[in-house]
Amino acid sequence: MRDPRFERLADVLVTHSMSIQPGEKALVEATEIPDDMVTVLVDRIAQAGGIPVVISRQQRVQRALYRNAAEEQMRIIGDWELVLMKQMDAYCGLRGSQNNVEMSDVPADKMHLYREHIWSKVHSNERVPNTKWVVLRWPTSAMAQQAGMSTDAFEDFYFDVCTGVDYAKLRSAQDPLVAAMNAASRVQLLGPGDTDISFSIEGIPTIPCYGVRNIPDGECFTAPVRDSVNGVIHFNSPTEHSGIPYDDVRLVFKDGKIVEATANDTEALNKVLDSDEGARYIGEFSLGFNPYIVKPMRDILFDEKIAGSIHFTPGQAYDIADNGNRSQIHWDMVLIQSPEFGGGQILFDGKVIRQDGRFLPADLQGLNPENLKMK
Repeated sequence: MRDPRFERLADVLVTHSMSIQPGEKALVEATEIPDDMVTVLVDRIAQAGGIPVVISRQQRVQRALYRNAAEEQMRIIGDWELVLMKQMDAYCGLRGSQNNVEMSDVPADKMHLYREHIWSKVHSNERVPNTKWVVLRWPTSAMAQQAGMSTDAFEDFYFDVCTGVDYAKLRSAQDPLVAAMNAASRVQLLGPGDTDISFSIEGIPTIPCYGVRNIPDGECFTAPVRDSVNGVIHFNSPTEHSGIPYDDVRLVFKDGKIVEATANDTEALNKVLDSDEGARYIGEFSLGFNPYIVKPMRDILFDEKIAGSIHFTPGQAYDIADNGNRSQIHWDMVLIQSPEFGGGQILFDGKVIRQDGRFLPADLQGLNPENLKMK
């Protein structure tokens, strides 16, 4: 018997996130996902009149490919995956892992080949701008352990967060914030320690997020004017990149560029930021406000939505909120401004918009946790 939670999740993904229409081709890229979930998703796409296509992956196999990567090999894989992606109208990346640091011993130069020939070519340049796409994690024991929860408790949390949200309500609650961000010129972020950073968002579109690109969801993003960022940001949420965990990341900016970067592994951090020129510039600025997510778990699809957080992203800008920055990197780093994490402020043109994680203007208070609970 199928788990009814799988059915509910598949319905959100097919009818809301991808909004599959008759005749549309949808690629499901499933990494270590239970067969029952994949088959439910395939059935639901077909029931909507879509044409399902599936790629099934295993992380240990991917690790072996990347550790043995050669430029010709990655180019061949990227070329045929690009041919497939170009035929798709929609994409669902459903990603599970039994080991969240499986890729941690893949050499940086090998990961660079993957990012250049597969990620950038297939995903950044084709899938993101040209398909209706959604990506999400799958609740594994490894993910539960990372969150500090039992497997059963984490599964309950996961399905509550992913399927218990009224995304139409989430969308309408963001309208005043979109208007405020579109009207703003200067943004200043203040936070624990020496965080004091300012930048312009003038002329860059603001995009509300309500379950169309990510599940779970609850953020509103734009991008800074590329050369306008100055100051220091000291992130108080852990992060990871290519399977390597990072803590205590601190970035110093001058005229948009990261001129100093330190962390628990400063050498590895700077290797990533030296991937290309755009990796030292910011491609996204976003505010998070999902009321069900209140602490980090080193999984960015959850952490970037933490209520009272922002994320600031070295690397590639999205075409829909484009500041012109181009990179094979897109690394969301999270600063939490709720009182439990040291507080902080967001100012638009000198006016405090959010204090210690809570929106202050009357028309933005619908995004505070007690007003955004949607169950």
